[in-house]
Amino acid sequence: MRAAPALAAPALSAPALARVAALLCALAAALMGPLLPCPAGAVEGRPPPGAAACTGCHAAGAAMGPLAGRPEAEIVAALADYRSGARPASVMNRIAKGFTEGESRAIAAYFAQIGPER
Repeated sequence: MRAAPALAAPALSAPALARVAALLCALAAALMGPLLPCPAGAVEGRPPPGAAACTGCHAAGAAMGPLAGRPEAEIVAALADYRSGARPASVMNRIAKGFTEGESRAIAAYFAQIGPER
């Protein structure tokens, strides 16, 4: 008995993938409402650059507490304080200096919009 040939998924361009991700997120939000908000970056299908590195220490149950659901302004202010040295830290001051103000705002918006982890 012969196996059925495998079906290959069509190759999609990055803009097409972004549209598919946005449509899937919109559909999920329509079905789930506030239980499943679309995160910032959903249009691109991924978090902004630098955000993934934050989850090592700031995921639910992690040592430093989650960032998800915290107010955007609070995260932006904390990163600015770490960057300037106004807020002492052993590691975060060096990490924050690696982000521009715009990158910090994008990361903060992402974590604020994805809501608290459950």
